[in-house]
Amino acid sequence: MATVYRETTAPGERRDVVRCLWEDAGEAPKRIVPDGCVDLVKCGGEVFVAGPDTTAWTWETPPGARASGVRFAPGRARDVLGLGADELRDQRVPLGDLWGREGELLAERVLCGGVSLTDVVTRRRSDGADREVSELITRLDSGVPRVSAALDRLTTGERQLRRRFTLAVGYGPATYLRVTRFQRAIGLAPTAPDLASLAVSAGYADQAHLSRDCREFAGIQAREFFRAKKCAMSIVDR
Repeated sequence: MATVYRETTAPGERRDVVRCLWEDAGEAPKRIVPDGCVDLVKCGGEVFVAGPDTTAWTWETPPGARASGVRFAPGRARDVLGLGADELRDQRVPLGDLWGREGELLAERVLCGGVSLTDVVTRRRSDGADREVSELITRLDSGVPRVSAALDRLTTGERQLRRRFTLAVGYGPATYLRVTRFQRAIGLAPTAPDLASLAVSAGYADQAHLSRDCREFAGIQAREFFRAKKCAMSIVDR
């Protein structure tokens, strides 16, 4: 069964914090792999936060249900949620457990249609991003080969900056660099002629390097994972 999944751009006033809004009406099980982001999700009778992942997990929308979510930009969930993203790593946490009674009431209003997930984010407006962490994220996203290259000429001490990065993103710069490189490979996969070419284009040392990360982040062999990605893209394009 094909997955019915769609992403839309966040409202203008939230684009500094939100990467995208998404909807998923497909019931087929989906393999969710790390992307460096935190999501606020509504599905069935639940509203929960999906923390930053370090390995794959399986998502299956209940029959007849439509899931929707707000995907925070990397490093920005902490500003809205009020706790370090590292505390949410590899977890799915109900909004009530996160914010207590306030979270329970907000979840009820979201489920009843009284407020949207975007409204929830807007109501807890942050004081602004950590500029150096944001700069480091931008540099890592640009495809630098090593964290040391991204840290060059940043004024804060490396240990302190790494600690702030982990609080904001959920894991350290080295893990984030690997995650963003793997996501780059996913984006390039539909047009890559083979895995060796894909590895080079995405910034890996070689195909074996890509295969190791794929086993860790996706839990299956690279050939199987990227073949499935190509098939999924061909269905979406029809």
